[in-house]
Amino acid sequence: MGNNGSYTGLDLSGRRTKRGTMADGKRSPAMRDVASAASVSAQTVSRVLSGHPNVQEATRARVLAAVERLGYHRNNTARALVTGKSKTVGVVSLASSFYSRASLALGIEHAARQSGYTVNTATTATLDTSAVSEAINRLILQGVDGLIIAVPLLDVDDSLEALTRLKPTVTLDGSRTSAADVVAIDQTTAVRIATKHLLDLGHRTVWHVAGPEEWNDAASRVAGWRATLEEANREVPPVLHGDWSPESGYSNGLILGRMPEVTAVLVASDEMAFGLMRAMAELGRRVPEDVSVVGIDDIALAAYATPPLTTVSQSFEATGQRAFFHLLRQMRDPETVQEPELVTPRLIVRGTTAAARDGAQG
Repeated sequence: MGNNGSYTGLDLSGRRTKRGTMADGKRSPAMRDVASAASVSAQTVSRVLSGHPNVQEATRARVLAAVERLGYHRNNTARALVTGKSKTVGVVSLASSFYSRASLALGIEHAARQSGYTVNTATTATLDTSAVSEAINRLILQGVDGLIIAVPLLDVDDSLEALTRLKPTVTLDGSRTSAADVVAIDQTTAVRIATKHLLDLGHRTVWHVAGPEEWNDAASRVAGWRATLEEANREVPPVLHGDWSPESGYSNGLILGRMPEVTAVLVASDEMAFGLMRAMAELGRRVPEDVSVVGIDDIALAAYATPPLTTVSQSFEATGQRAFFHLLRQMRDPETVQEPELVTPRLIVRGTTAAARDGAQG
């Protein structure tokens, strides 16, 4: 065979490829190629790819554009051996197709790429602490520099506490561990402004279709909704629960739609709200003439529903970006005291809420 190990393996066609070449025989782009294409020094390219703060934004954008155009990939394994850093972060996410999960992931990915990091993801099908611990362990074994835990943790056991001390960690979804930094959307404010909006429209009370009981955010919303009604001296109806899906919203809508006293409903996600409105329409209950509906999330489809959905906006993508930058500060300076960040939501009034009919006013 010869060449003293200059061949690194086989391409998909069975041809041997040399170190530093691609399958078509062309040389893989090197850092000096990126530097030349961006009209900067190799040192500047290195600074951009390592997330160094002392780089002008225009220069950073030019270098990243050259990286994308040339298809340049740094050798993370070699760099990790030299620096002890892999330039990767790990994200623990719930295995689901919900809009919020995809949008959070997009925000993290975008911020990481801007800073020269790659993202490894480990999903968990359940919120059981052992399953979450197993997902974290997979990422730690991959050599990630830090962790973002994007699943709700109602119960944090000793193993989870220990794992979040091994790497810089940021938690989302209202989760808490003693060692982790926290980025969260202010769920209490979200339900307070939604509930108050419906009460201000003259509704006697507000019914609530909540998320799963094991989710931190769902529990926070129920508490905020209940407190708002109690402060206004209004009756607190029994809580109904869904699983964030349109189907669960539809099922709960079939229950509430048969109750003439129900004139206002706060639904814990836009997707559940769509299902609930479908059920109301099938039962002959008009939105908003008979029943006012408020969702939470402000997903892209909310503005195009019929009628357009009044909802509480909470930008998951922006929250994902914030989480990454919190983690980046931790990774650069582990001794820095991290302050939790609460993201303030806002009410978007559209076409699914209206003043209560005279007979239904409080």
